[in-house]
Amino acid sequence: MNNDAMTTHLSPNQSLETDSSAQESPMPNNVLNNDEPDNQEMMDEQEIMDEHTDALDNDDLLEEDSDIDEALDDGDMDEGDDDEAPVAGQAVPVVVDITHIVTEDQSGLRVDKVASQMFADFSRVQLQGWITDGSLLYNGSVQKPKVRVKADDVLHLSTTLQQHSEDQPENIDIDVVYEDDDVLVINKPVGMVVHPGAGNQTGTLVNALLYHYPQQHHLPRAGLVHRIDKDTSGLLLIGKTKPAQMALMEQLKDKSVYRHYQCVVAGDQASLLRHRRIDAPIGRHRTQRTKMTVMTAGREAVTHLLNVTPLNDNYCLLDVGLETGRTHQIRVHLSHVTHPLVGDRVYGGRRQLRAGLTEAQRQAISNFPRQALHAYTLGFVHPTTGEDIEVTTPLPEDMQQLIAVLSDGYNDE
Repeated sequence: MNNDAMTTHLSPNQSLETDSSAQESPMPNNVLNNDEPDNQEMMDEQEIMDEHTDALDNDDLLEEDSDIDEALDDGDMDEGDDDEAPVAGQAVPVVVDITHIVTEDQSGLRVDKVASQMFADFSRVQLQGWITDGSLLYNGSVQKPKVRVKADDVLHLSTTLQQHSEDQPENIDIDVVYEDDDVLVINKPVGMVVHPGAGNQTGTLVNALLYHYPQQHHLPRAGLVHRIDKDTSGLLLIGKTKPAQMALMEQLKDKSVYRHYQCVVAGDQASLLRHRRIDAPIGRHRTQRTKMTVMTAGREAVTHLLNVTPLNDNYCLLDVGLETGRTHQIRVHLSHVTHPLVGDRVYGGRRQLRAGLTEAQRQAISNFPRQALHAYTLGFVHPTTGEDIEVTTPLPEDMQQLIAVLSDGYNDE
């Protein structure tokens, strides 16, 4: 656990209060209604999960594309007592052994209905298959899914999950800044790709998650809800159960998840304040297919500059909020208004260098190895408790050093 990270818990009806840089955030934070009708079709859940898997592969629900530089497109579970750690290239079976005693409130319900309530990590299709094949026993015997249960009856699920993808667990350290039974928030370091893709089959956050949380093998992308670029640092939201992941996905769609970034950009304060709200559609560049660009035929993209802090006459630290989440959105929008991020070789180029720099400042900008962008605040409604949760993490050391060099002597009189 990162002691520098901060987490705020608020009641569902209490508004989030952040620092002055975030008070103008346009992003809502409404409590998600997770009530599920009793007659919901089994395929509904699967369709949502399929849509989410496609989204992670095709740039929907994304803040930044995690592999755009490498490819065009992109419970009580027993983990065993074996001290031998899994290695990359080996699937890790997850043993599930759970018992539930039927309550008075559940008396009269079908076996499959109770199972879907109590073993919510798994789809109804999985559970019905386990009822049929004997992995899920009712009072010690195999029964049909439609059998009605009585209070104090016993449901026992015993099975072994096999990995559903080619992604393999790897013993890679991860910085957990928030965790409970349903949700995980990770502070991703610079240089880590979020999930495997062309050119990045190993060393990703998903590989790390599968090692540290092997029970998440059955979740799409190990529970990921969104992603950020390889060279962007900061917070990522992950569901630890299927219901949590689905609820958080829906929150991202309805914009009740909010995300604040800090970035260092080329531009003076007065000029940047003229672009407090950047509303410009973004699509893939017609000829340079690894780049995104502002285009009429693109998808809606809205970025808010919540606070502009001058570092010197020509560079500022921005607090940025995303209303939408398009690939490379912050980088593309700020470049579009002629104020690119420091270190952004794709969208910044020579425009990063402005007049009036000392030699030390010029070198700091020219040598900064990645876009100076950090996802520092993440807010969401807890999918189980309904609480408003806000997690923050400080700027990484490389950005702090860059800011120190650029602001050196600026306020001295």
